[in-house]
Amino acid sequence: MNAAAALNTPVQAIAGVVIRELYRRKDFYVLFVLTALITLVMGSINFFNEDKIVRYLKEICLFLIWVSSLVIAITTAARQIPAERENRTLFPLLAKPVTRTHVVLGKFFGCWYACGLCLFVFYLFFAIISGAREHTLPVLTYFQCFTLHWFMLGIVTALTLLGSIVFAAPSSNNTITFVVVVTVLLLARHISQFALSLKEPLQTLVYASYYAIPHLELFDVRDLVVHNWATIPWLVWMGALGYAAVYTAIFLAATCWLFRRKPVN
Repeated sequence: MNAAAALNTPVQAIAGVVIRELYRRKDFYVLFVLTALITLVMGSINFFNEDKIVRYLKEICLFLIWVSSLVIAITTAARQIPAERENRTLFPLLAKPVTRTHVVLGKFFGCWYACGLCLFVFYLFFAIISGAREHTLPVLTYFQCFTLHWFMLGIVTALTLLGSIVFAAPSSNNTITFVVVVTVLLLARHISQFALSLKEPLQTLVYASYYAIPHLELFDVRDLVVHNWATIPWLVWMGALGYAAVYTAIFLAATCWLFRRKPVN
């Protein structure tokens, strides 16, 4: 028990530094204020007392939350390891009883927990606004939407950390990760249909890519909240969390493997 606690101490310490760093930066505050202002302005508009305007308001607010959360997750994770190299703090950090695996895991959990805290504030604001309009609060639906969103950000965070090892500049990593994530969210579900129009062996390759990539769009359950639908089955919900955990572990394992083979400079 003491050995496990001693092993977790470096990871927890590094994660705590990452969380405190996010508090000091203005990214979250700017994005939250923009989301709140746009939502409140849209919510103040009343089109002939149309009830459906509440759904449009919820859809806009959730879209802004998704965009803001991706910005926070990717930009926060992308600068972690490059910043340590640039500030010449990576070598002293590794000189202590801290392994490179500790660094990767600490950076990941710090970014993921920070994203979770930001996401909780966003969803709390969303619940207050939608509850004030609809006078209902489907807590279980919000819980499913929040947890699926957060675990999806775990995949994105791990992928971004992997990119920070492959690409030298954080700006390049930010751009490439944004493009990959947005492409998967918008187009991944259509890859199997596209493969039907191809000939072999290209069809097999496209099908293989369809099953290999993490399908982030599976975690987008905003329609449940927007249209006040029933919750998804809890076994399906647990399966989606497990799916996210597997891909997160794969990306983290690849990051640790590459990081151990890169020189510290």
